Parts: sequence; structure tokens; C-alpha cells
Amino acid sequence: MPASPSTARAINDRLALRLLQQQGPLTAAQLKQHTGLSRPTVADLVDRLAASGLIQVVGEAGEQRRGPNAKLYGIVADRAHLAALDVRTEGVSVLVSDLVGRVLGEASVPIGGDTGTGHAVEQAVALVERVAKEAGADRLHTVGIGAPGLIDPATGELRDSGGLPAWHRRLVAVLQERLPAARVTVENETNLAALAEQRDGAARDRDTFVLLWLGFGTGAAVVLDGHLRRGASGGTGEIGFLPVPWTRGLPSATDCAGGFHSLASSAAITELAGRHGVTAPPGTEEPLGAGLVRAAVQAVSAGGAGAWDAGVVPVGVAGDVGVVPVGVVGAGGAGDGSAGGAAGAGSAEGGAGAFLDALADRVALGVASVVAVLDPGCVVLGGEVGHAGGEELAGRVEERIRRMAPLPTEVRAGVLGGAAVLRGALLTAREAAQEVLFAPLDR
Repeated sequence: MPASPSTARAINDRLALRLLQQQGPLTAAQLKQHTGLSRPTVADLVDRLAASGLIQVVGEAGEQRRGPNAKLYGIVADRAHLAALDVRTEGVSVLVSDLVGRVLGEASVPIGGDTGTGHAVEQAVALVERVAKEAGADRLHTVGIGAPGLIDPATGELRDSGGLPAWHRRLVAVLQERLPAARVTVENETNLAALAEQRDGAARDRDTFVLLWLGFGTGAAVVLDGHLRRGASGGTGEIGFLPVPWTRGLPSATDCAGGFHSLASSAAITELAGRHGVTAPPGTEEPLGAGLVRAAVQAVSAGGAGAWDAGVVPVGVAGDVGVVPVGVVGAGGAGDGSAGGAAGAGSAEGGAGAFLDALADRVALGVASVVAVLDPGCVVLGGEVGHAGGEELAGRVEERIRRMAPLPTEVRAGVLGGAAVLRGALLTAREAAQEVLFAPLDR
């Protein structure tokens, strides 16, 4: 059954708006070329979208040729303003953009672990309001929030979790109260990072992949056939609870100590680096675990296997929860020498190269588990640590996976690092806003 005229117009309008969003300003002739629509149909939709305030003339094309220039049409960027939040246990980052995603303002504020719930929420909300004001956004249309923890698939709300600050859940409600005209949505931080890496980063050519988040903590996001998979309870990717060897026990329902988190969290990486004599340069602004990995990569790239020695800052943080002293698994001891003999025999204990080998052993345990169950074909090492490790760490992990799993799997370094969460939150906010603003005009 053919579409009614109103339905056809709605489909054509949405198609044109999506093209303008993805490719930027276009002429009527370019819209005709990309959509396959007739010239009169394109002329009608341009007039209709312009009259509705969704698009406008933003310039001219063809300045280098004779004759009249063609008008360039673009989305009215200030039709709506959006906010994106990256909420972490130690603080919050905020950015405000226009409807096409151009960032107009950005800021962060630390929130200490001893800060009361009310004060922490007020700090975060005040930051949103300040950045919006400085960006010239009188009103926010949509707010996208990325936060650690589980998102209830039925309600879309952040579920109560004993391991996370109470102000995280309260923040969503208060933002909705203070911004009654805005639509406030929340999504798991690792899921947002995966969406960002797929749109703008390491997974742009992949419809199926897994992002393994390596930052302050650990997590995973699963994208299958182009769709983010959240699971029955919203817990897909809680890889920190994965039971693994080389720890003192098993994780519990309320504590991931003893799970993969105990091997690959920032605290665990810091402890591992100390055991291998790897130190970080002073003044680094990234998380310590990521700084240590970056220092090791730089040392290896410079041709040495020793620790970074230019202005060293000793680390050696002891007491990482649940991790036993490192050793050589391939030689029969519990620890980090080689996952089933995957590491080369030439890696001497101590030094940057041995540290990266040991870290790759740990990361490979999580990747191998994901590969065995999902066969994603591609795993992206995301977060600050994955980005800092780059191809040096990703290559080591991929080598181990080739030996541990029968399924061909490419391991890639994340491109966006810790910024992926904020970028993903902005992408989801933009799509949610456009879903409303780009609705059929004659509905």
C-alpha cells in the first residue's frame, strides 16, 4: 500500500534533515542528488522546513563559477540547546551545545568523597546552570547524562547501587526539577563511550563490537548488528564482576573485588606498575593508571624496557583490593607473568615492557571471555587506560587472544579516551532532541 501524501512528506522531511545533520549545509541540488527526490519535491520540502524554522539559508555555493550562486541550507543550530554530563565518583563534567552539536561551553568540578549528598547535587546542578548561562543558552531542551551503574530498562532510571555515591541518583531528579522544560535522560557511561567510538572513533566501520572500558574502574558495552544491548536488567557488560584467576577470592553480588576489576582497575594497574618499577612523570593531569601506562608506552617506543626516569614520581601503591603478588602464571605460579604462556619468554621481570606484557595478560582475560561468548570480531580498549596504551597495548592483547581463542578478533585502541562518555552523552541528547523537533510537521 503506497504511503499517503502526508506520510511521504514526513519521510522526505526527516531524510533531508538527517542529511543536513550528517553532512552539513547542502544546496537544493545536492539534496536532490542525495535523496533521489524530484526537483519540485525538494523545493517543496525546503520551503516547508524553512517555514517551520528548522532550516535556513546559511551561505552560498558556487562562488568559483559564473552565474548565480546556489543557496546553502543548514539546520537552525540555535533552535535548541543541549547539555551533556559525565558523572563520576570524583566529580562531574558538563558541556552545552547547539542542535547540530557545536560545543558552546564546557567545565568540570571535583566532588570529594566526603561531600554530603545535598551539597554534591547542588555543586553539579550549579555547574550545569553556569555553563548554560555562559554559553548563551536561555533554555535547555535536552540533557543527556552518563553515569556508572545500572540503568533500569523499564524506567530508564539509574538503579540504586551500594558502591556508588548517593548523589548520582539524586542528581537526575533534581535536574528535572530545576529544568522542568527539559528532557533529562541517563545512560550507563560505558554504553555512551561505545556509541561515541562507533560514531567518531575506533569503531566507525563496525556494526558489531565490544568496548572494554579501562579507566578508574572497568566495564563493557556490547553492540550487536548496530544495536546497543543492555540485557534483561540493564546489566550487560558488568565485566568487573567476572571471576578471574590471580585474585584472593570471588566477587560478590555487592562487591566486584576478586573479579576482573581487581586486575584491571586504575588501582590495580598502579599496583602492578609499582611492582615492575614503572613510574609516571610529574604533573600529569590524567588518572594515575593511565599516566603510568602512557609512560610505559613512551619508554618502550623510545627503545628501552626500563622505567620512565625523567623526573620520576614513585608510585608503588600497596593494598589493591583482592590482587595477589604478581608472578609468572606460565611457570605455575598465581599472578601476571603470562596468560597460558602468551607472553614472550624474553620479557624480563621489571621495566616498561614487562609491565605492558603483564597488563596485557590481565586485559586478555576479560577480552577472551567476551570473545568466547559473543564472537564480536572486534574489541575496542576504551577509557583513559585503553587510549593511553594505544596500539602498543592493543597489539599485545590481540596477540594473546590469537593464542587463547579460536575466533578471529581484532583488538583496537580507543580514540576518544575518557572524553568518549561526554561525547556519547551529547550524541544521545542531540538524537533525542531531534526526534522531537524533527517530528512530522503536519502531524
